[in-house]
Amino acid sequence: MSRYDLKDTKTENYFVNTMYGTYADILFILFPFLVIALQRIWNEEGIEILKQPDLSIAAAILAGMGVGKFVLGLIGKQDLGRYKERIVFFIAVTLFFVLGPSLILIIKIVNESEVPKFVIFAQPILLILSVALYSTAVSIGNIMTLSASEEDQEYEEDEGDVGEGEAPTPLNIQSKVEQEQNKADS
Repeated sequence: MSRYDLKDTKTENYFVNTMYGTYADILFILFPFLVIALQRIWNEEGIEILKQPDLSIAAAILAGMGVGKFVLGLIGKQDLGRYKERIVFFIAVTLFFVLGPSLILIIKIVNESEVPKFVIFAQPILLILSVALYSTAVSIGNIMTLSASEEDQEYEEDEGDVGEGEAPTPLNIQSKVEQEQNKADS
């Protein structure tokens, strides 16, 4: 079990900012659909909102973006080892449980004159799943790119002129007065 260092505010701020960025993406994607829903409520369409393909379209958009983020996480770090299969699993889950059903529902709703009642329940569930999977995809993508950049920094630090077991000479910062005194003493 891993323990989190609560004093590490840099990492905490990074993940909090990532969370805010992720939910900002989701809100920007859902905003046009909110406007459409408000227009339909204004037109007194009520429950008919859930019989339209809007939620499936939003779910398909989020699922597609989620697959893109999973792929970026997959190619972001070449040495993933056992985690590569997990990311591929999440891509398959997104395609199988969200993107495929969303596209099928869009096609069926647009082509059918009467929409079955299960659509009222299926569309919100697909949207919730797509939001959850998109959030997971962003987190995985950021963790993979973060760990890849940390490895690059470690590699750059290892390339220094200092040999193993040797310490670099310390940087001695002096004021002008101290520098002049050292010159006078020499």
